[in-house]
Amino acid sequence: MVHAVTLGLVLFGSWLLMSGIFEPFILLLGVISCGIVVVIAIRMDVIDHEAVPVHLTFKVLLYWPWLFWEIVKANIDVTKRVLGLAEISPTMVRIKATQKSDLGLVLFANSITLTPGTISIDVEEDGHILVHAISREGTEGLEGGEMDRRVTEMEDEG
Repeated sequence: MVHAVTLGLVLFGSWLLMSGIFEPFILLLGVISCGIVVVIAIRMDVIDHEAVPVHLTFKVLLYWPWLFWEIVKANIDVTKRVLGLAEISPTMVRIKATQKSDLGLVLFANSITLTPGTISIDVEEDGHILVHAISREGTEGLEGGEMDRRVTEMEDEG
């Protein structure tokens, strides 16, 4: 039930931010629309801890600033390489993923892909992620395990 209510609130909040209309009748239509979507999601049995990861809410708010800073640093590195100030040396590596859930693996793989100069190619069944990087130096941070550790901490519920 918590997941359904959270989904409804997130949907309505998103709708309100995007519409920017605060007339009572339009607000009522927004509430009804979001309610219908939640009812459909409940009937489809797609609301669970992975579809609406309420347990990650506060941990994500701590993770995003760190990820944003990593993206900024990677952007600077890629810019240097594109301008010819540093060598481009494409490489592929297998990174060990320590996440326990599919949601954690997806978060880790997407974080890698969001970071410029790296892209997750494959999430393998043995707990590794195949990563292509613009340079060998670009994989050193991943091999160090900082991002993996942070995502694993974020997915832990306790």
